[in-house]
Amino acid sequence: MGKMLGAATAATIPIANMSSASAAVAELDAQDKWLEGVTGSHKCMFDFPRHMLGGGLVHIYNYISTYQTAYGADVSDIGTVGTMYSIGPESSIAMAFTDDMWAKYRFGEYLNLNDPQTGKSATRNLFYEYQEGDELPRVGPIGPFPDATVSALQKKMGTTFLLCNNAVTALSMHLNMTGRGEMEAINADLKNHIHEGIVLVPAMVIAIEKAQAAGISYNRQ
Repeated sequence: MGKMLGAATAATIPIANMSSASAAVAELDAQDKWLEGVTGSHKCMFDFPRHMLGGGLVHIYNYISTYQTAYGADVSDIGTVGTMYSIGPESSIAMAFTDDMWAKYRFGEYLNLNDPQTGKSATRNLFYEYQEGDELPRVGPIGPFPDATVSALQKKMGTTFLLCNNAVTALSMHLNMTGRGEMEAINADLKNHIHEGIVLVPAMVIAIEKAQAAGISYNRQ
């Protein structure tokens, strides 16, 4: 069952010969309005179904900061998108949820991540914001890149983060299977505790297609 759910939420391979930005539909469906917020001359979607200890977030930060320092681009001319989905111990989906969800559904245990402050399974979203004392010799939000966090990338650099609705459903099923509650209750709970500004999209496979059709480059992590 776990393998089946994982396959259901896996990323699509970029489709060849997709429409150019000039062929993008002028009027967006309501669930695609997030595309309007990805502006500028330099636009890229960073697709990371795995949390990679925050590696995907570091790559977004690297993309933005390098365009600023090496090319003299203003942050307003750089549009970036990050993805949150998949299920299992390597998944990035838990990056979207508030600390109380991390505590309630034991996401630190689920992802095999310890809080550097306590040395125990994390009960807070380690990827959302940096806290003093989080320094560890590794990449990611807990380490040498305090601005490579979800909140910093959103607020300082304008990054749009997407959360897959289908993956939330699959995650709810998986959490139910691991004894963390009833599937429907978990699903509703998670959707009510998504960090502000993170966009819930119907399916990440379609969001990736929409982004490429709108002229946003694709970077698979």
